Amino acid sequence: MSRAFALPAQRVQRSPAELDPLLLWPALGLLLLGLVMVYSSSIALAEGSRFTGYQSAYFLYRHAIFVAIGFMAGVAAFQIPLRLWQQASPWLFLAGFVLLFLVLMPYVGRSVNGAQRWINLGPVNLQPSELMKLFAVLYAADYTSRKLDVMGSLLRGFGPMALVMMLVGALLLREPDFGAFVVILAIATGILFLGGINARIFGGLIVLLAISFVIMIWASPYRRERIFGFMDPWQDAYGKGYQLSHALIAFGRGEWLGVGLGASVEKLFYLPEAHTDFLLAVIAEELGFVGVCFVVGMFALLVQRAFVIGRQALLLDRVYSALVAQGVGIWLGVQGFINMGVNMGLLPTKGLTLPLMSFGGSGIVANCLALGILLRVDYENRAMMRGQQP
Repeated sequence: MSRAFALPAQRVQRSPAELDPLLLWPALGLLLLGLVMVYSSSIALAEGSRFTGYQSAYFLYRHAIFVAIGFMAGVAAFQIPLRLWQQASPWLFLAGFVLLFLVLMPYVGRSVNGAQRWINLGPVNLQPSELMKLFAVLYAADYTSRKLDVMGSLLRGFGPMALVMMLVGALLLREPDFGAFVVILAIATGILFLGGINARIFGGLIVLLAISFVIMIWASPYRRERIFGFMDPWQDAYGKGYQLSHALIAFGRGEWLGVGLGASVEKLFYLPEAHTDFLLAVIAEELGFVGVCFVVGMFALLVQRAFVIGRQALLLDRVYSALVAQGVGIWLGVQGFINMGVNMGLLPTKGLTLPLMSFGGSGIVANCLALGILLRVDYENRAMMRGQQP
């Protein structure tokens, strides 16, 4: 029996409200706080760059546009029933695969700092790996819900998904985008686990993944340098440990209540990628331990609500919807944990943004789409509990 049906059969009681406030308000709070902190962390960079026309609010305007587009995309995604998402999931996954292939083609993909991860669309750049995270949630949930009866089989249950993930991983590692590969692999593995994959297969998969990650890190010089820099950033604080050492300085300066909004020193060309990968370090410096706890708490609440909504869908015998909801929770939880761990020096430096907060158009839009779908799962759960057709 899959884990999808291993839950206690109890009556689900929910508020008559149409939307879950414990999901909606934390998400909006993180989006708005991210807007403020992106502006605060990017002022110096925008004023000092010819690319931005020396406009201090350059990144604020762009991020606000992306948030607005993401909000509208999320509202649109909320209008689409889950049965239509399930029907479209294989085609969306195929479209994502094609985009990952196109980004590697000369004159199509755009390279920045040695990584070819973007497709130039004129005024904006599309990052296919961000959309692929959402498509992986939808496809893995559809695959698992269709294969529940054979999830204990290595060849019929696990094999096809493993092959697909290997192909996606090969494209991501060619960019290279190791961080996105880890997140997508966590999404697929987590959904398979929730769908009832055989325990021996799952245990073997974890061991195999651990060995594979060690080999990939050891075989890549720049990944090895990141590991060594992570282990002792102060040994080469001006070299491979530069980013982490300045992130730790930002956390140290923030103390309990921070130095004040806008008063960060590390964002003044000391801390690289302050408005993207290391936004949490600026939050720690300006808003202190309290600000970091607020961000961590909001993410924890989002992930918790995603799993609660998924569990309620399972009790209503809506397996696909349940796996989508929990897949979104895995995505936000894993990516948020990795970004926070990198900022705090708990994990090696990796180019992953903080969901819903960091600057980046494709990521914000993908996150908002995922939240719109998650809210739709909750909406349909409530409709069914009222005896209505969703």
